[in-house]
Amino acid sequence: METSTEPNPLLLQGIKVVELATYMAAPSAAMVLADWGAEIIKIEDLEGDAIRKVYKGISRNQLDGNPMFAFDNRGKRGISVDIRTPEGSEIVGKLIAEADVFITNVRPGALDRLQLDYETLKQKHPRLIYASVTGYGLQGEETDRPGFDVVAFWARSGLCRMMMPKGSEPVPVRAAMGDHMTGITLVAGIMAALYEREKTGQGKLVEASLLRTGMFMLGSDMGTQIHFGRLQSTQPRSDAIEPTRNFYKTSDDQWLMLIPRGNKKDFRTICNVVGYPGMPNDVRFKTPVDRKENAPIMVGLFDQAFAKRTLNEWAQALDEADLVWGPVQHPSQVVDDPQAWAAGGFVEIPYTNDPNGDPSTSEKTMTSVASPIRFNGEAIKIRRPTPGIGEHTKEVLLELNFEPSEIDALLENEIIK
Repeated sequence: METSTEPNPLLLQGIKVVELATYMAAPSAAMVLADWGAEIIKIEDLEGDAIRKVYKGISRNQLDGNPMFAFDNRGKRGISVDIRTPEGSEIVGKLIAEADVFITNVRPGALDRLQLDYETLKQKHPRLIYASVTGYGLQGEETDRPGFDVVAFWARSGLCRMMMPKGSEPVPVRAAMGDHMTGITLVAGIMAALYEREKTGQGKLVEASLLRTGMFMLGSDMGTQIHFGRLQSTQPRSDAIEPTRNFYKTSDDQWLMLIPRGNKKDFRTICNVVGYPGMPNDVRFKTPVDRKENAPIMVGLFDQAFAKRTLNEWAQALDEADLVWGPVQHPSQVVDDPQAWAAGGFVEIPYTNDPNGDPSTSEKTMTSVASPIRFNGEAIKIRRPTPGIGEHTKEVLLELNFEPSEIDALLENEIIK
């Protein structure tokens, strides 16, 4: 199944973004802006973003390509600069002077030392949108604490604890889930700030943190905790608070998730489809409280029923009854899911088979995940491959009016790559 070849809407054409960031959260925000037409220049140190090396040493096989780095960095131009040197600092300053948006996840203390903090840049460039990603925010005693998403977003925010069924042990979040949620949150803030700048002419500090994003993701539970001072823990499947809102295994060892809408009709319909038409009149299951108190019994009965048919057979029966359900899919199944493709969930990224993205090597394409918004039904078409380390350094410096002899000197002195 192929993606559409229609050009993506270049809503942000003409917007220039400078990204001084590593790992995933901030780079993913810049990636979405690139998908929407913005020009992104990614600044890396001479060794490159750490995620370029993520697949090294994890397999005895030679792995071709880096889909993790490609996802967060497609569509960008990349330059490699030692920003701790006066010459490197000058290059960054010139780039920011031409930018509409500056995105960074460098810790605030380091940005202060580099004179790349918000207050300093605001004085120089009042129209600049300054977009910050941190682990714990820009205020408070822990503003400079390092924070990856598994720690700040997942563990500290309460998400991990609430996802643990009672009596179970913690599990890590999957790669970059919190980063990508924080990234798309940052995009929303940047777009609001750009809209306001059209009216006022003034830039703004846009701040996102992994901790705050995690708390927002848990907002319904967090609000309950704040208001009532208590919160029910996540129950094991056998003790489901509402057994019709639960996971069930089919005869072909597949799982599905079933959930009723908030009405009495769905409960009766579910009981009919599953094969227990008399259950709504059973004193053990009449009300939600009854079902909660007798959950192990009801879940056991439903387990027996769902184990009698395959997933496809249940799909037909549940769809015919217009019930809300979904298969519990592995990513290997999602990539073959026709609806995921129809929803515009995938894109093709041009890339090379060189680990550093050398454009002289033969080009290939890599299927990856699309950013989550589509405009007018038009598919996103990635305009640039993922950059290699320093792939566009010379090109960008020439655009900044550096002389070729100056660029050669910077290369010789290992200021740039």
